[in-house]
Amino acid sequence: MGKTLRMLFLLISVSAFPQDFAKKSLFSDVIGQNIKKYKNLANYAYRKADLERAQFLFDSLVDHVIKDSYMNNFKLREVNGKRSEMYAFEKPVYLITTAFWVATSSGEIPALNTIADQYHKEVDIVVLFWGPKDAIMKLKKHYSKNITLLYVDEMENTNDFTIKTMKHSLGFPTTFIMDESKRILDVRRNMNHHYEKDYTTSYNEHYQTFMNGLSLILNKEDGKTADPFTHD
Repeated sequence: MGKTLRMLFLLISVSAFPQDFAKKSLFSDVIGQNIKKYKNLANYAYRKADLERAQFLFDSLVDHVIKDSYMNNFKLREVNGKRSEMYAFEKPVYLITTAFWVATSSGEIPALNTIADQYHKEVDIVVLFWGPKDAIMKLKKHYSKNITLLYVDEMENTNDFTIKTMKHSLGFPTTFIMDESKRILDVRRNMNHHYEKDYTTSYNEHYQTFMNGLSLILNKEDGKTADPFTHD
């Protein structure tokens, strides 16, 4: 317990901003002050095969550093080649970062398609791929038209710290859940369910996983979650 608390302190000590200042912090700012320390501790945990400690470190980074920061307005490409940017999305965003070579289980994409068809009016469902445009185009047919598929042209983002962090430090697949102002409500790793599970089981488990994350946005839209910027 002592070691756990010390590592938690290391992660949050640099980011102990006054509350008003923290509300305006960008993702790149808060992660930049903590990512090196996090990577060192997490890599050590993985070398020791201590997956529980590694997960604890990730959760601590999210809870005490990333949450309530604002996503940067980094540049993106749609699969048709059109340039875009994160702030072009006006609704809350459910953003999944992944890569074209990452395998999915049988029910994962169909479950995400169902979610997108049900809630696309309330939320922008976005899948951001790392990989060449041609590879992403081949995947497009599997996704609902209500899901926005984007890819990162790393030649356009060679000096973009946000892009590098999302790929090389937080890893993927990872989900970023943001409100309409692009304030990060949560970050979650996407743990693929066992591939040997049948389609129905895979679909249901992924559907529940997606809905669990999406509920952070939907509850806020319904007024069930207090707005931190509202004062009595």
